[in-house]
Amino acid sequence: MTTPTPEGAAAPGPAPAADGKKRVVLVDDHAMFRTGVRTEIGDQVDIVGEAGDVDSAVKVVLATLPEVVLLDVHLPGGGGAEVCRQVLDRNPDIKFLALSVSDLPEDVIGVIRAGARGYVTKTITGQEIVDGVRRIAEGDAVFSPRLAGFVLDAFAGAVDPGTVDEEFDRLTQREREVLRLIARGYAYKEVAKELFISVKTVETHVSSVLRKLQLSNRYELTRWATDRRLV
Repeated sequence: MTTPTPEGAAAPGPAPAADGKKRVVLVDDHAMFRTGVRTEIGDQVDIVGEAGDVDSAVKVVLATLPEVVLLDVHLPGGGGAEVCRQVLDRNPDIKFLALSVSDLPEDVIGVIRAGARGYVTKTITGQEIVDGVRRIAEGDAVFSPRLAGFVLDAFAGAVDPGTVDEEFDRLTQREREVLRLIARGYAYKEVAKELFISVKTVETHVSSVLRKLQLSNRYELTRWATDRRLV
């Protein structure tokens, strides 16, 4: 049973395992993926907990105090960025390494702004994950090569991460999917087929996206998405 930290007292920091292995919590909403990662790297790191959604992730991380959290970006309950915010608000010593299939700018920027120290895609090898965990635990920042360049550009001002976050966050997940397809030049019928929804529903989503982003037509929408490297 975990003893609550008294109000105003500093939260205990992560403690390394006695055998020198980095203590890791694995957060991903796909149980099979978690099993695969555990099998791949479990002999080189100490996986002290797992979770599949935001609420359980926050509880497990605060209870186990790992050195590094391997964190998926898309999770039920608010996403990986929300896990970062809630945990770091209570224990700023926990370090996060995002591990995701997504390499979309808004996903990368969102989780880094929330406090993650790195972002790698799921195409990397098990050994690269282990190396990333070690580097993150030791205070380095770790990024897949292409993402590193994007993050540098974004925070150097080429892309305004605040604008991407605030405006994109207004959209629902389905509206984001529609936006990307429309921005890539898909016709409404093609979007409907791709997402298994009706053309009327596509039209409704496009209208909602235009209203939320204060745009007038799909051409402005395409330029908005292109400027922010969302396509």
